[in-house]
Amino acid sequence: MVKLSVIVPFYNVQAFAPDMLRSLRANARADFEFILVNDCATDDTPGILERALPDLPGAILVSHERNGGLATARNTGIDAARGEYLTFLDGDDWLAEGYLPRLLEAIETLGTDFVRTDHVVSHGRRRTVARVPHGRRGVALDPREAILPADRTTSVDYPYAWAGIYHRRLVDAGLLHFPDGLRTAEDRPWIWRLHREAKSFAVVGLLGVFYRRGVATSLTQIGDVRQLDFVRSFDQVLAETAADPDADRFLPKAVRTYCAVIAHHLGAMGRYEPQVARRLKAMSAAALKQMPQEILNEVLDSMDMKRSVLLRRTRRRLRVAGAVAA
Repeated sequence: MVKLSVIVPFYNVQAFAPDMLRSLRANARADFEFILVNDCATDDTPGILERALPDLPGAILVSHERNGGLATARNTGIDAARGEYLTFLDGDDWLAEGYLPRLLEAIETLGTDFVRTDHVVSHGRRRTVARVPHGRRGVALDPREAILPADRTTSVDYPYAWAGIYHRRLVDAGLLHFPDGLRTAEDRPWIWRLHREAKSFAVVGLLGVFYRRGVATSLTQIGDVRQLDFVRSFDQVLAETAADPDADRFLPKAVRTYCAVIAHHLGAMGRYEPQVARRLKAMSAAALKQMPQEILNEVLDSMDMKRSVLLRRTRRRLRVAGAVAA
């Protein structure tokens, strides 16, 4: 029986894949499987994966015929997984030795649907610890109650799929798959759905995932049109949250988070190609118009001046464009 399935998408990470694969070997166990998803990489990543297979116990290589993006690659891994528990990693990150057995022990001890962990951010030679924004640790919690308060950073603002472990019953309930085809922010609808619909979760102070930042090929470093998928991602968060029985409680948080992300992207306009920047402005204005306006006004009134002004100006942009067109 497979106890743990570890799903690792790889795309053009030839410089980092060997480190990830070595760290998987340092975590291997007879009842673990490692599902390596080659998302149609165009560098030497496929060759590195092929050569690693004989030395990595439990390794299974699955190859896409065309690039589908991180969400689709993770879904491929979920569909292939046989484990009682599942976890995710990215091909350019790595693990501390013995981390996965400790992670498995944590969720088996707590008996929850999922467990969230802290992680180490690696930026060149610098290391910092990023912690789950939830104070209670080592006890079973209601994930719905961890969504709020609306005006503070909470567990749904820590969306990293690889910072945790998940029971197979979440797959069976249709909660673990990602929105297919999203190129960025694919984990936002996912983390919100988990918190709205799973029955229990826990947070543990376990370090062992090393998240590599500043990678030139990472989508977070690229200002092309794929970045704009965050709009589709948060539109889904809003739509699904609006259908929740507690929508009146949760929508202010969803709107506030969406606004914060829009402000972040607008504030980093210089990184985008000119045509993408123009599209970002238009899509952001349209997104603000589609939000529940009473909630949006309350959110803008409560935000800091810099972001509030930026978002109000963006919202007016659509109104002015509509008036000119009329």
